[in-house]
Amino acid sequence: MIDELDRKILEILQSDARIPNSEIAKQIGIVPSATAERIKKLVQRGIIAGYDLRLNAKSVELGLVAFIFVKADEPVNDCSTALELAKIPEVLEIHNIAGEDCYLLKARVRDAESLGRFLREKVGTIPTVKNTRTVIALETFKENGPLPLDEAMKGKLYD
Repeated sequence: MIDELDRKILEILQSDARIPNSEIAKQIGIVPSATAERIKKLVQRGIIAGYDLRLNAKSVELGLVAFIFVKADEPVNDCSTALELAKIPEVLEIHNIAGEDCYLLKARVRDAESLGRFLREKVGTIPTVKNTRTVIALETFKENGPLPLDEAMKGKLYD
């Protein structure tokens, strides 16, 4: 079960995963050893899935964000196309979606020319990919935000 202290710990770690246990303990009003034990249990239970490093995409010349709708020719409940798409490094996210298309991808590439090559040489070579539609982000205002734990916990605690 996630209680109010766990929620506070998770919110703090989402904003700064490198914050020392002693600082978390100070912010939530418990001793550092109890904080460390709670974090350990959150990891063991799979609530904390990992600690990621976020790079400034523009500084490593991956400034173009594209969202690609993919229509695949595959049987219902067959996710082989998604598994192939997941092997492509430029693909950051893959979502199985409702509607006309099968998948929505989020990809990062250097520029429009790189996007064209990515679509032709990587996505387009997967045999089950039938069609794609691409939308390019002109500007990103929020990305990789924290999960809204306050909203998720309104009126209930989790097992």
